[in-house]
Amino acid sequence: MKLVFLGTPDFACKPLEAIYESNHEILAVVTQPDKPVGRKAIITPCAVKSLAISKGLKTLSYNKIRLEGIEDLKALNPDIMVTCAYGQILSKEILDIPKYGIINIHASLLPKYRGAAPIQWSIINGDKITGVTIMQTQEGIDTGDIIMQEELEIGKTETAGELFDRLSNLGASMIVKALDTIESGKAVYKKQDESKATKVGMIKKEDGKINFNDTANNIVNLIRGLNPWPIAFTKYDNKTLKIYSAVECDLKGNAGEVLASDLSSGLIIATGDKSISVLELQLEGSKRMGIKDFLIGRKLPVGYKFGE
Repeated sequence: MKLVFLGTPDFACKPLEAIYESNHEILAVVTQPDKPVGRKAIITPCAVKSLAISKGLKTLSYNKIRLEGIEDLKALNPDIMVTCAYGQILSKEILDIPKYGIINIHASLLPKYRGAAPIQWSIINGDKITGVTIMQTQEGIDTGDIIMQEELEIGKTETAGELFDRLSNLGASMIVKALDTIESGKAVYKKQDESKATKVGMIKKEDGKINFNDTANNIVNLIRGLNPWPIAFTKYDNKTLKIYSAVECDLKGNAGEVLASDLSSGLIIATGDKSISVLELQLEGSKRMGIKDFLIGRKLPVGYKFGE
């Protein structure tokens, strides 16, 4: 089939590569516009656009695709369009352009986790299983019929970044199968169970603030779910202390209290039920480091209370 691919971040690169290597023809790749990156605010293309250019594919970008992109997409006359973490809502006029409509690669087992950041929320919420859904795009957010689903087990210590990579690979293998199935006329479209639908929103930096009154398990899940962005944090000596990795401990104390702070025991902080042992962290103004290197340079006093 002849198609248009819409995607923006790294997560969409593997699916785009898989389609490029398949027998389906990519007419164009649509991404979000180039944005300033870094302290020098250098205008930089997104990951998908960079990949598309390297493959010699036609690229298009719109600030508002529903206002600026309709005529371009109609002129391409695609059989189908594929979206993967594109980042803009498509109008009905765009949805109606392709013969087979638009299908989306979504990183959850719909109808669970409709909306943004499903990968992070699955870890934050302590899920054991997630997966990828290939669905028909409708006007509602992630409400379309399910074409294909595959499950993936979440590792006990897996971070959002690690899960991103595995789900991207899964989505890549699934999208080509889905396109083949649709082209052959054998695709089965299944309605979502609205009674089981859950919605999630964008992750914001402030979502990463650690509440040490919470359980150790929930705090560890928050740390895993926000790695590599925006990173769970607390405050120490009026500076932001980012925590990249931690595990549960059985020691108990007052929530937020430092129970141990030495090279043999590491840094152990009490929570609402048990405690966490911090493995990797970064204090504002310093580099990211393992806990032993951190404690060599400074000693957090036992009894210090985080969260005050």
